[in-house]
Amino acid sequence: MQENISSKELMLKKIRKALLEKRDNPYPNLEETPLYKTNTEIPEILFAEQLTAVSGNFIYCEDGVEFIENILELAEKFKWRKIYCWETELQKLLSTYEFPFYKTDKDFEMAEVGITMCEALIARNGSILLSNQNEAGRRLSIFPHHHIVIARTGQMVMDLKDGFQLIKNKYGAQLPSMISTITGPSRTADIEKTLVLGAHGPKELFVFLIDDFS
Repeated sequence: MQENISSKELMLKKIRKALLEKRDNPYPNLEETPLYKTNTEIPEILFAEQLTAVSGNFIYCEDGVEFIENILELAEKFKWRKIYCWETELQKLLSTYEFPFYKTDKDFEMAEVGITMCEALIARNGSILLSNQNEAGRRLSIFPHHHIVIARTGQMVMDLKDGFQLIKNKYGAQLPSMISTITGPSRTADIEKTLVLGAHGPKELFVFLIDDFS
């Protein structure tokens, strides 16, 4: 007599079967369809528009000096004291201009700002493509109330497929175990349908696009 199978077990069985069966992509030409129109806007302008539309902040900087000037202005405005940066390349940039930050996770529960790099900026929807491959890991983009993302102009792409191509070119077969996108600050409207920023992550997101990173 066959044992009773719960709905959960049945669902897991179907998922395992689907994973074992190799299938062709049902929408191989999605980006060539009328629903996915080619965008002729300048990617940087499109990204800024889309990011701003979801309450993000976009700052373009020509070089490191302009970046430091802008981040100092933000630090003064928000009275930041606990600023964390764990990526060596960014630490060198900040140290060059003697900008104060924490290199370790000491007192991390009091962190106000996390500064990270990214894999790519996706212009079409104003999203940031992140991975856990660098020293910042996952915590710096999730825990502090303010998240600052630093990107080079060469990391600006139009679509997600272009962003994933950058990752493939960079890591080859050794892809990061976690790849995700961020679109604006953390938000929820679960409570009485009222939009709340910062419910499950940073309540402020700043994206710095630096032309000359030196």
